[in-house]
Amino acid sequence: MIKSNKPVLRGGNAAVLVLFALLAAACNPGVVYEQNSRIPDAVWNRHNIPVFEVGIDDTLRPHDLLINVRNTGEYPNSNLFLFISVSSPGGSFTRDTLELILAEPSGKWKGRGFGSIWQNRFFYRRNVRFPERGIYTFEIEQAMRKEYLPGITDIGLKVELSGQ
Repeated sequence: MIKSNKPVLRGGNAAVLVLFALLAAACNPGVVYEQNSRIPDAVWNRHNIPVFEVGIDDTLRPHDLLINVRNTGEYPNSNLFLFISVSSPGGSFTRDTLELILAEPSGKWKGRGFGSIWQNRFFYRRNVRFPERGIYTFEIEQAMRKEYLPGITDIGLKVELSGQ
């Protein structure tokens, strides 16, 4: 049996992670919401539609809406089409189609890479003024004509105050 002199953290791991998350949030006070949804087995099924519920309190200042995408080198395309549906607290509904470019024409992946995963953040809308307070529901659906889309590991939404 090999013994290690390195300390092992057990019950404190959750507390350390919570502290780290709070410190990271404090460093960027303009972020209203940011959440990523893991795609099981890095294969995005057309029927797996991540839902993000964003609480909006500020109806005066403009916000930027961004889409986070993490992909592997197994992703077979240079672009990614998405359907984005937004429901407001009052019941209004919008649906947009968005094309994201994940790779250069040469095949080189865009974004920041670490290992075999690349991360990108794309503007979806800029300077949005939410007309009412409450919970806005965002649904992000892959729209690539394939029921199963390999190579996407995470999809997410970030809402921040404009100019931050």
